[in-house]
Amino acid sequence: MPLLKSGKLVDDPWTHVADEVAIPVSGPVIVGLKRWREERATLIKRKDPVGVRLQSDHTAGDVADDLEHLGVVALAFPVFKDGRAYTNARRLRERHGYRGEVRAIGNVLRDQYLFMQRCGFDALEVKEGETEQDWQRATGAITVFYQPAADGRETVIRKRHSQTSWGSK
Repeated sequence: MPLLKSGKLVDDPWTHVADEVAIPVSGPVIVGLKRWREERATLIKRKDPVGVRLQSDHTAGDVADDLEHLGVVALAFPVFKDGRAYTNARRLRERHGYRGEVRAIGNVLRDQYLFMQRCGFDALEVKEGETEQDWQRATGAITVFYQPAADGRETVIRKRHSQTSWGSK
């Protein structure tokens, strides 16, 4: 599946490994939370990076104590209308200070790119045929925001207050 990372199509060096499949000897791997918990000590000792895949019923707190060992946290969107991964992305960035890759996997739609970016996602596994131009159109469509988010963009209220004599920056 193509990977958009920071708005660019890139080769994905990571391999998703199912719980019942042997982990490759080398190369970066993404494992499920259950497997991470069961094989944590062994996975930490790998010379290549490890990532964890969280399903929508998992929380960022499930891996908060292990973030220093994780090169990627992949958050699943089982259906486009399930927004729990947005919350997990924000919590990883804002509450837990995670600076590694936060990846959206599953039912990722172009209409959601901007909101995923604002919540802290920096990589998206997208459908075949998606392009960098699709990303640019989706993330450039809206330039003024009411809500604060993990991307730190100034909100319309902050902009309005900074332009008045009674507001503060």
